[in-house]
Amino acid sequence: MAEIVLVPGFWLGAWAWEEVTPELRAAGHDVYPLTLTGLADRSAEATPDVDVFTHVDDIVRLIDDNDLRDVVLVGHSGANLPVTGAADRIPERIARIVYVDAGPLPGGMAVIDFNTPQTQEEWRKQVAEQGDGWQLPVPPFDPATDPDNLAGLTTEQLAHIAKLATPQPFATATRPLNRPTVPPDAHCSVIASTFTPEQVRMLADSGNPVFEPMAGMDLLHLPTGHWPMFSRPTELASLLDEIAR
Repeated sequence: MAEIVLVPGFWLGAWAWEEVTPELRAAGHDVYPLTLTGLADRSAEATPDVDVFTHVDDIVRLIDDNDLRDVVLVGHSGANLPVTGAADRIPERIARIVYVDAGPLPGGMAVIDFNTPQTQEEWRKQVAEQGDGWQLPVPPFDPATDPDNLAGLTTEQLAHIAKLATPQPFATATRPLNRPTVPPDAHCSVIASTFTPEQVRMLADSGNPVFEPMAGMDLLHLPTGHWPMFSRPTELASLLDEIAR
């Protein structure tokens, strides 16, 4: 059985894995859901200086403090950068990285850079007007305006997420990760929810620098919205169990 570290994406804490964690533990795995600095129950630690490197430190510290080996390191969405950075730093501890509806970004690319120019502009405006210049406010989680990403979520689930979500320190979105010239040869899987493996390969063939490395990874499809730990937790846990064995 594996040692699995679960890292949530933007606005979330360890609570996001509350339906996935018991399933994985019942399958015999040791599971460590993580809340990153400045979020959820650690929101009091939020400062303008919290960035992607802070979150890399969080992951490395958890693995070191628990003396974890052969870790299956799972990152959802915007956690793609810190899990990649942690694996770069301690490759000898990592057996596999699993990207949930995400993938590794090229060195020098920040999370915000992956978004459309319109979204980037909207985020910067929200941070300036609602986030004291350094926090990205919690999105409305309104399926009327974001039907694809919020697909599969009930009204109750949306309310639960909106209640527990906390603002995201914006430097985690704007500061890029400087990767090694020759990154460690980590085994990687992608659980795609809002895109398909076929789309990954098509974009890779077009020369897209984000999707090119993903095309060579273990690609799995879990069709739902961008938040499968809420919309399809049992199926997500089953895929993680399969990957970890």
